[in-house]
Amino acid sequence: MPRVYTRSGDDGTTALLYGRRVSKADPRCEAYGAVDEAISAMGLARALAQDPRVKEVLRETAQELFTVATELATDISDHDRAAHDFGTVSSEMVQRLEGMIDDLKGGMELPNAFILPGSSVGSAAIDVARAVLRRAERRIVALKDQGLLASGEVLRYVNRLSDLLWVLARYEDRGLPLDAVSGRRATQGSRKAREERSAPEGTAG
Repeated sequence: MPRVYTRSGDDGTTALLYGRRVSKADPRCEAYGAVDEAISAMGLARALAQDPRVKEVLRETAQELFTVATELATDISDHDRAAHDFGTVSSEMVQRLEGMIDDLKGGMELPNAFILPGSSVGSAAIDVARAVLRRAERRIVALKDQGLLASGEVLRYVNRLSDLLWVLARYEDRGLPLDAVSGRRATQGSRKAREERSAPEGTAG
């Protein structure tokens, strides 16, 4: 088993892909570090989610985020080399996320209200992962503004994945009533209608 510690980072520096040493406070480290946090948060969400489809989407997209992190951990001068060795985020990957969003939306009715996270453990964990990924997106925008982002597809992918996570959390809770996912108190009319729908046949007043 390889050693866990190397002591090479004790001076506050770390290595980008292919060995270039930079400060651990370098904006590239901030960006791929935030993506690493998002991957971990998505792993927790996958462990807590109940829906098998939700679990699979989280697994697939978390795996793809390693490609995002690889690009962010590569100096622009080494981008072509990394593309050859590991591959890069592609427009097809972004389009696939858009297809997932459209497909998931087709299987539920999205609430026309602000969502209050916490309707279920699974959806709450997905919402946390989405918020972490949005922070990663801001770090990537900062890289772009500094001329340190080699490909715009990385930013498009993370932006679209954040949208997918929002939809995925709603899909996890698609069977819950509106007041449960929005935090609103049910009105008397909506409460009565829901009670009538759930009452055994012949008992609704």
